[in-house]
Amino acid sequence: MTTPQPRPGILDIKPYVPGASSAPGAARIFKLSSNESALGASPKAISAYNDAAGDLFSYPDGGSTSLRDKIAEVYGLDASRIVCGAGSDEILQLLTKAYVGEGDNIIQSDHGFLVYALAAKSCGAEPRFAKETNLTTDIDAMLALVDDRTRIMFVANPNNPTGSYIPETELLRLRQGLRDDVLLVIDAAYAEFMEQPDYNGGERLVARFDNVVMTRTFSKIYGLAALRLGWGYCPPAVADVLNRIRGPFNVTLPAQAAGLAALDDQDFVARNRAFTCEQRDWMAGRLAAMGLEFAPSFGNFILVKFPSTAGLNAKDIQAFLGSEGVIVREMGAYKLGDYLRVSIGDKDANRKFIELLARKFPGS
Repeated sequence: MTTPQPRPGILDIKPYVPGASSAPGAARIFKLSSNESALGASPKAISAYNDAAGDLFSYPDGGSTSLRDKIAEVYGLDASRIVCGAGSDEILQLLTKAYVGEGDNIIQSDHGFLVYALAAKSCGAEPRFAKETNLTTDIDAMLALVDDRTRIMFVANPNNPTGSYIPETELLRLRQGLRDDVLLVIDAAYAEFMEQPDYNGGERLVARFDNVVMTRTFSKIYGLAALRLGWGYCPPAVADVLNRIRGPFNVTLPAQAAGLAALDDQDFVARNRAFTCEQRDWMAGRLAAMGLEFAPSFGNFILVKFPSTAGLNAKDIQAFLGSEGVIVREMGAYKLGDYLRVSIGDKDANRKFIELLARKFPGS
């Protein structure tokens, strides 16, 4: 007798590996591997989470109604077009499940978020990777890969792990180059860190076109990564589809409570943005003084390139940093083996990282 077998291709998927959280032997851990909030979570969100403990016996609101209303209020959106999920990851997975099937394909940039390709493979579809220009999404390269089996195009903006972004005019050009039946998904997980006037997270394109979706998360600037909370802003027809296939209680009661409180604390968001950008610029200046190459970043992290020299290459530097308690993210899975991605943490963590690197790269 045989055992139950998964669909063809499932066992070919390499599971997503998150950033490490431990450094055996280190007296103190400085985790800079997962792009978490530099200032933690809003005190208001923490309080709301604690207050929700007394209601753990209750099912949450299946439609996340109050949370969707608050998101709409804060961002100036239509609540009926918002679908909440267990992180924006769930929204990305649901979109793929709903619109992609066996023999189809999705398109993403060469160094785009790994979850897009994993979601496609789980549906029996082919992920296609468009070459980037200077570690930035290349619109023409993306469009060149489209064929009659293309169902979704994913664009992370700003992109993880490169930190680059494309302006709203380029997103519009991308949409105008697509057929109306191809879904354009704009992953704007790091939108709250953006201050550039030519940037838009994607909500204006969603309002204008019937095949554009924007996804957002509470894991980054809001500091609620542990609660798995995200949302998508969709055309009405797409929102209807997602609501048909998502779990009936896919967002927990504590997550909804903390999300509401976090949205009510935009002062915290502003402080977190200012601190992160200031520390990112400081870190970039120190890396430049060491003579290290890095990609200009518009997220809460920096992608740093290392030489191929033994002892100074990315693998050896990661091991050295880890031995001292500083955990960063290796980039081999993103075809960036010479790079390490370093999140912006609190001041102690950022300075520890720079001090350790300076031992290897004294600079000028």
